[in-house]
Formats: sequence, C-alpha cells, structure tokens
Amino acid sequence: MRLESLLLVLILTLASLAWGQDASPEAPSIHTVNGAEIFRNYCAACHGLDGRGNGPVAPALKHKVPDLTRISKRAGGKFSSVRVRDIIEGTETLSGHGSRDMPIWGPVFHQIDVDQDLGIVRADNLAKYIESIQQR
Repeated sequence: MRLESLLLVLILTLASLAWGQDASPEAPSIHTVNGAEIFRNYCAACHGLDGRGNGPVAPALKHKVPDLTRISKRAGGKFSSVRVRDIIEGTETLSGHGSRDMPIWGPVFHQIDVDQDLGIVRADNLAKYIESIQQR
C-alpha cells in the first residue's frame, strides 16, 4: 500500500505541474515562493485552478476533493492559516476523514532547495494564498 501512495503522489505532482503550466515560454518555476504559483503547481490538479475541488484529477480520486474557497465558511467565518499550513505540511491529520488522501507537501517544499527555511515560507505563502480565495 505504501508504494501505491508514493505512485499516487508522483502522478499527482506530475499532473499538477502539467496543469499549472501555461502556453508561455516561461513556465512557473518549482523553486518559487509565490503562493499562487505554488497552488497552480501542486494543488490545482485536484482542487482546480479556482480551488473549488474541480481539478482534472478530482474525478479519479476515491473521496470528493474539498472546496478550499469555503474553509472560512465551514469554520464559522474564521480562517486559521496555522491549521491550513499544518495540513499542507502533514503535521495535522484530519482524523474525522479517516486516512489521509492528500499528499503531504511539506517534505517536498523543504527538499526543493538547500535552504530548508524556504519550505516553511512556501507553506506559509500557500496558506495565505488559500486565505485570499475564501468566499466572503
């Protein structure tokens, strides 16, 4: 089962990178710290470019992909950047949801560059971007 999970992460990563690229000659860098670019590169394949859970990979998954634009609404109007970052990093599990289906991006973000602190910056910026797409 561990091998299947790793293969799924690899497939989702490749799909995310392909989905996030546009027709311009300069595709977004995997070295970016820009939250919107990170979202396009790593999250949009499942969550969709708009964050509503309608990415091209979503129909192939066992569980419905959450609408990330409604996190605040589901939490009574509050958005916890810390909690979202912890979910991205894999330090918080969603116990009510059973096994974790979402890839843990924290280790990936930390391994992109030699500077491990950039992994924290990436996760923080991604959480801030997700906060910016909340439905008001």
